[in-house]
Amino acid sequence: MFDTMTATKTVGAFCAALLILLLGQWVATAVYQVGDAAHAGEHSESVIFAYLIEDVEEEEEDVVEVDFASLLDMADAGKGLKVFAKCKACHKVDEETNGVGPHLVAVLGREIGAISEFRYSNPMAELGGVWDVDELSAFIANPKSYLPGTKMSFAGLKKDEDRANLIAYLQSLQN
Repeated sequence: MFDTMTATKTVGAFCAALLILLLGQWVATAVYQVGDAAHAGEHSESVIFAYLIEDVEEEEEDVVEVDFASLLDMADAGKGLKVFAKCKACHKVDEETNGVGPHLVAVLGREIGAISEFRYSNPMAELGGVWDVDELSAFIANPKSYLPGTKMSFAGLKKDEDRANLIAYLQSLQN
């Protein structure tokens, strides 16, 4: 037997869901304009811009080259310990045990990729050289840019002062 009440409720629910979907799309289009009108700066009379983000050209700042060696001479190992808080999730400095990253015990002066118990990425294993102050600073500034293909997912320390403090902290552990 055909129940008209159930069929009416089902058709009504479907129509309500469709109406909500269409109204939601209409409101979203009205609030957030995407497309040529938004990019060309043209404002349609029927469109309400909730947020209009203007393209702002940044003025070029004078880049001052910093002598990293002199910055390192003034670095503070105590502040470097605080910076190391960003590193300690993956690296250890108190014992020669690897975590997600290799341990950093006596890292300065150590050959790059030299810990046999750690599985380095191919680019790191093939890099060669020694971790000196300049190499380490360049690497931790932007690991992905310095060594494409590295497994180190850290974004890097952009501030020269932070890198100098961190390296001063690592040096203090070697003494």
